Amino acid sequence: MPAELACFEERCRARFPITEIIYNCPRCGGLLEAVYPAPEGHPADWKRMWRDRRMSNTPLDQSGVWRYRELIGFLDDYRQVVTLREGNTPLLDAPRAAQYGGLDRITFKHQGFNPTGSFKDNGMTCGVAQAVRLGARRVACVSTGNTSASMAAYASAAGLDPIIFIPHGNISFGKLAQALEYGARTFQVEANFDQILALVRQLAERLGIYLLNSINPFRIEGQKTIMVEMMDQRDWRVPDWVVLPGGNLGNTSAFGKALREMKALGLIGRLPRLAVIQAEGSAPFFDLYRATDRSRLNAVTHPETLATAIKIGDPISWPKALHEVLTSGGVVEKVTEQEIADAKAVIGRCGIGCEPASAATLAGIRKLTAAGTIAGSADVVAVLTGNVLKDPDYIHRYHTGTLNAPDGTLLRSTFANPPVLVPAEANRIAALLGE
Repeated sequence: MPAELACFEERCRARFPITEIIYNCPRCGGLLEAVYPAPEGHPADWKRMWRDRRMSNTPLDQSGVWRYRELIGFLDDYRQVVTLREGNTPLLDAPRAAQYGGLDRITFKHQGFNPTGSFKDNGMTCGVAQAVRLGARRVACVSTGNTSASMAAYASAAGLDPIIFIPHGNISFGKLAQALEYGARTFQVEANFDQILALVRQLAERLGIYLLNSINPFRIEGQKTIMVEMMDQRDWRVPDWVVLPGGNLGNTSAFGKALREMKALGLIGRLPRLAVIQAEGSAPFFDLYRATDRSRLNAVTHPETLATAIKIGDPISWPKALHEVLTSGGVVEKVTEQEIADAKAVIGRCGIGCEPASAATLAGIRKLTAAGTIAGSADVVAVLTGNVLKDPDYIHRYHTGTLNAPDGTLLRSTFANPPVLVPAEANRIAALLGE
């Protein structure tokens, strides 16, 4: 069986050529996924091969995505690949964060170490490779920040023209600066993410622009490798839980798919449970998970959160994400702005920086351990999705006591660490330092 696009809906499962430019099933409207034959060989041999590739100097092997190319076999020519040496992100222990979260130990898989500072690079190298394969000249995305930075970098590296649409006033300057620097044509639209995406999908079809939002199934294939690399780094020992933020739910879809495929191939013996954490003001997936009828997601018309990376009220990938959460025996939780802000500060006190959306993971873990859902002794990996410098204004306002929630409420700076203004006098400074 060659690589194909398959409808994700169980009642349909229609198949289409891998080179057809479609984002939804033409027959039923369902989401699509890339499917291909299992690689030949024995799991132990694959594990040795992937470990050996870490010592290689070839660009494909140095990529933490393409190193595992046997598991994302949609290309027929790897010369189409543009890599910035994405992936290769560390697993970091954080004892102080573990204590705060009610755990004996926590490990952070920090995607902020990627070339443009977020997990989007894992998916974008695959999405752009497919764009090159299809002969696209222009690519586009709607973004609250990280996607735009990543797409701009990879598209420009591939010689494509990146076009970005962002909600006006709802993107941090740290992320916007990246898109501008990488040469993207950037349009700020007076609408929210979900409204803009509907508009851009019309424009993409009308103008022949290849769309690189997470509805693109090749983005999901790249993001799968986050879990493959994590398992490789852990010597294929399966954690009890993988905890991640939930926005458009592409990562939830990708992680679940990766874990199921690894189990089917004999690379791992069981599935970890997935815990998806949403911001309270942008939590339609949480509501769906708790609902009696899970056949339809009720969108949040006006999503609100300072964690702009997960400020999405109508997540496209919810059918896939729901399947993965339920298959893994996982859960969905929501956390407040205060809980996110404090968790972010605690992560920082571990010497590990992250963007606000990333900190939803620790905030959610704290709630889930308090409720007894996650045991304190559990083996937990939490995914930090973005770099600390993605939203520096948020950090400054938190530590100086000027951070307001979307409703205007002043958040408590529980772990404040404000800068101190001092005169240029050695004795005064020495006194402040406790001489």
